[in-house]
This record gives sequence, structure tokens and C-alpha cells, in this order.
Amino acid sequence: MQISRVIPQLRTTDLAKSISFYTTRLGFKLEFQYEDFYAGIRAGDQIFHLKLVDDADPSIVFVDLGDHFHLYFEIDDAVAAAELLKSNGVSLVEDVHRTEWATREFVLKDDQGHTLYFGQPEPD
Repeated sequence: MQISRVIPQLRTTDLAKSISFYTTRLGFKLEFQYEDFYAGIRAGDQIFHLKLVDDADPSIVFVDLGDHFHLYFEIDDAVAAAELLKSNGVSLVEDVHRTEWATREFVLKDDQGHTLYFGQPEPD
């Protein structure tokens, strides 16, 4: 068996609002939408899914308490990406900073409260 892709799924209580956040604020692309309860979002050559649910995603609290993340996006220029997102009205939870594991990262939350990390590997 050869795995060609792993596709994570985030839960949302407002699919239209979440699609708008990811496409308008983050600049990602709507890959598909199935009726009013499911969608795929393209971020570069990666895809993740959004699923409409009745109640807020319980993992949001777990992630917040444990200093975890829902999605990690590896990018090529953290400073430029952070500036672009801020100019699109996105508030950062943590601005660009260097980490002990040789990356430059920043953190934000989506419209539902999911924690998203964006990281740029530092050259050796």
C-alpha cells in the first residue's frame, strides 16, 4: 500500500463563514463544496476538509490547554506571510518568532478557534 495523501478534517458550526475565512482572509482556494455541509480547501498542493457540525469542535479546548495545534502549514517566508495575513485582517496569536527547533513560526486561530501554525524552516 502506498499512501499518496493524508487529508485532515476540521469541524465547523458555520461552513460558509469558515470557507470565507480560509479563502478571503488566508488566500486559500475552495477545492469543492458538497451541498451545505462539507467542503475541501486547497492550501498550495495540500487539501483539508471542513465539515458542518451542530456543536463547537471539542478539540479546540484540548488544543488550547495542551499548547497543541490543529494544522501546521510549512511555508517559505514566515515574515512575508504574516504581514500579508495581517493586511487581510487576520489577528495573530503569536507573531513571527524563532523556535528552538530551527524554524520561524507564527500562530493564528481560524473563525472557529482552531489553532493554525505557519512555520518556515531555518537554513542550516
